[in-house]
Amino acid sequence: MAQMPFYEVNQAIVLTGGDDLNLCMQCGLCAGLCPWREVEGEFFVRQMIRMGQLGVEGYESDDVLYGCTTCNKCVINCPRGVKIIDIMRSMRSIIAETGAIPGALKTMSGSCHSNGNPWSEPREKRMDWAEGQDVPAFTEDTEYLLFVCCTSCYDMRSRKIARAMVQLLKKAGVSFGVIGTQESCCGESLRKIGDEEGYGKLAQSNIQLFKDKGVKRIITTSPHCFYTFSQEYGEFGGEFEVIHSSQLLNQLVKDGKLSPGGAYGKKVAYHDPCYLGRHSEIYDDPREVLSAAGAEMVEMEREKRFSLCCGGGGGRLWMETEPHQRFSYLRVQEAADAGAEILATACPYCISMLEDSVKTRNLDDKLEIKELSEILLETC
Repeated sequence: MAQMPFYEVNQAIVLTGGDDLNLCMQCGLCAGLCPWREVEGEFFVRQMIRMGQLGVEGYESDDVLYGCTTCNKCVINCPRGVKIIDIMRSMRSIIAETGAIPGALKTMSGSCHSNGNPWSEPREKRMDWAEGQDVPAFTEDTEYLLFVCCTSCYDMRSRKIARAMVQLLKKAGVSFGVIGTQESCCGESLRKIGDEEGYGKLAQSNIQLFKDKGVKRIITTSPHCFYTFSQEYGEFGGEFEVIHSSQLLNQLVKDGKLSPGGAYGKKVAYHDPCYLGRHSEIYDDPREVLSAAGAEMVEMEREKRFSLCCGGGGGRLWMETEPHQRFSYLRVQEAADAGAEILATACPYCISMLEDSVKTRNLDDKLEIKELSEILLETC
């Protein structure tokens, strides 16, 4: 049935941040690299942009508008440099203003607003991960703020990442500390689902907190926090020196402050997280850390700029996805087929998605999922 175009919708998308909407010439190169083409899914990025250009209905559904994981693969393949993710955010923000975001994302968003985290957990439990770790508090004399991702604060598996990082920083004699329960989520997921108002409140709250505490340099355990602090907080006056844990660990090894034994001896495939790789172009540091630890590196079919997304970005970590539609379901099999015993990564979201798919594929006895800091700690 024919649909009536509404140019007003086109204008609204452009005015709310999707400036590049009408630059798209519908060549289809974005859809060619989209990970949704690897599975059976309804999300077609080119079609969705066209629907936005024409202002026709149908892109608002959970499977279409909220299918995008913001992996950035489409952007690197666009010959016109269209900022496709900004268009997604803009289209989602229009829906968010009407209160029509998917139910699971409403829960996540509501928790960020009320608890300062997306995990529906009380703010008071934000430091439970540090129990028994003797984690120093940040003071004005501390060099680095260690900002632990909400996922590593509240998810039981992911807490191991934060603990491993603390132990490594102590071994290396790094001056670091945490602020703790006053911290809020970086807001990255809120922004990606279109809740710009909520994101702005979290960002401004964190920026003011960091400035009041005298923070100058920040270590992040999550690529999502890293990208948000380094690339987006500047809009609100948040100018900090931000380093991802993989970068710092590599530097500490090179400086001789961490001395891995170099005898890990297991076959390790490294999965590039989207927000560390394609979004931030950090590819070598994690691999150099693994090599220093003595890992026998094996390469998967899709690496670096063409790494396969785990499926957890863009708010998808909090949405239900059928096992056969999870990109991580394909990724763990790819690692197993490459002969890897360990699939390593440097992102809490990826850890969660990959761990789940290892269980779903019954690969528990063949493939183990580990974060970079966990492997390095075993050899130091």
